[in-house]
Amino acid sequence: MLDLLEELLSEFSGVGYGELRFHERRRVQIAVRQGELETASSTVYSGVGVRAFYRGGWGFSSTSRLDREDIKRAIHDAIRGAQASGKKGKEEAKLGEAKLAKGKFVPEINDPLEDHPFEEKLTLVRAAEEKLRSYDFIASAACSYIEDLDRKCIVTTDGARAEIIDSKPEFRVLGVAADGDGGERERVEAFEAIGVTGGWRDLFKREPEELVEIVAKRASDLLKAKHPKGERATVILDPALVGLLAHEAIGHTVEADFVLAGAITQGKLKQRVASELVTLVDSGPPQFGEHPAGTVLVDDEGVLAERTVIIENGILKSYLHNRETAGIFGVRSTGNARAFEYSDEPLIRMRNTYIEPGEKDLEEMIAEVEEGYLLKGVGGGQADANAEFMFTVQEAYRIEDGKIGELLRGVAISGQAFEVLMSVDAVSKDFRFDLGAGYCGKLQPAKVDAGGPYLRCQAIIGGRR
Repeated sequence: MLDLLEELLSEFSGVGYGELRFHERRRVQIAVRQGELETASSTVYSGVGVRAFYRGGWGFSSTSRLDREDIKRAIHDAIRGAQASGKKGKEEAKLGEAKLAKGKFVPEINDPLEDHPFEEKLTLVRAAEEKLRSYDFIASAACSYIEDLDRKCIVTTDGARAEIIDSKPEFRVLGVAADGDGGERERVEAFEAIGVTGGWRDLFKREPEELVEIVAKRASDLLKAKHPKGERATVILDPALVGLLAHEAIGHTVEADFVLAGAITQGKLKQRVASELVTLVDSGPPQFGEHPAGTVLVDDEGVLAERTVIIENGILKSYLHNRETAGIFGVRSTGNARAFEYSDEPLIRMRNTYIEPGEKDLEEMIAEVEEGYLLKGVGGGQADANAEFMFTVQEAYRIEDGKIGELLRGVAISGQAFEVLMSVDAVSKDFRFDLGAGYCGKLQPAKVDAGGPYLRCQAIIGGRR
């Protein structure tokens, strides 16, 4: 396929840039809820996405037909689109410089997913859901498994020629616990989810049964927990919440297309935006942690996906770029152009977004807090272009006189993300990626990961009156 695509680059004569991206995906989806099989599918689909760039205008086309003539037609459709959207009389717009990929790129994969038959995966999901449902306080149970096995071939008129192999499995367990009878029943939700770039052994470093037990215990404990009062407080965020803050509340505000649209970070490069203890990074290849789910070795413009330091010791250093925004800002592409399927255009997306570890022990961080909260586990949440956020928390523990106290439930935290990062006064040595089972939604899904150390900072705790 690479040879065919490279031959067809000659069809792009007369435009400034051409790109061909073949993508084959093998997807397995299994979901069981309340003992009923909701989904059990195995699909394979493939096609070629085509982009052309002319006088600042883009044209895009795609085809699921892989013969030469159909790909040629898609190329000519993309060229016509670029010529129609380009600005007449304007000098040829320049794409940014980039480190273009050449060769074959494969992440570390321990125990390939293809070596485990569909029946084994179905049996595992059924057994996990049945185990969780066996607890008498669990009113509803669900379990799911998804894997995406990808092969891509990317060539561009300016020299990229890459073949990329990828493997991303995920596993989720969800339980709803209930107490009481009839309409007065109290209900709480608990879940555990894992996702990686890698193989079967990389995903199941913890056995599925262990994940089920974690969910069951968490749900049982939360049933007995009280609600907190609302207040501004000292909080210690666990790696999952740090990752969510880094991705949702900070990461999106530094995607260069959002910056151009007026995000809060516009014009703030080289300015202090966080405590000097904070260094925030978005990386394609793994830097910390093992097999993060957002691992990208080559982006969907054929650019090597390297490590990008967004905030260094509190100073905003870089935005996240594709080839186009790199040209606008006069910098090199950071390798953040990503497309979910062959029929999607590449957009600026994050990969593995995290805050780097510090020097404190978690026990020391807790011991120094007179009154506050230790917050663990992501429930959900949202953030906006001004970095205002609200996240729900699975577990919240009161800290009093430097010691962990009672468990609380129904907790949410909110604030302005950069103000929260400015208040950071301690960063732990611990580090973990913890959002690997999630997808980022920005017109199309993208597999990402996020994490970090424990952070001690100030935020608003939301609770019941």
